[in-house]
Amino acid sequence: MNFLDLVRAVFGLAFTLGLIGIVAWAARRYAPQLLAKLSAERGARRLQVVETLVLDPARRLVLVRVDDEERLILLGEGRELIEPRQQGSEK
Repeated sequence: MNFLDLVRAVFGLAFTLGLIGIVAWAARRYAPQLLAKLSAERGARRLQVVETLVLDPARRLVLVRVDDEERLILLGEGRELIEPRQQGSEK
């Protein structure tokens, strides 16, 4: 392998890594808007994850919205705990 082949291989690797970097940047920049547009075209969804919070490696809190009602769910340790529904807490 001579010097010219080595330079060509290094430039080929740099070009390939540059393309991967540009595609990754474009996906992070434009993919959320495209996914939101595609999901809006499919129709309104009833279930939506509003927020998640990691408490520790075994447990996680998930706030979900079903229709117009939000529910808090504790996931982990092989079971799910859902907050009890309050009768007097209607909006």
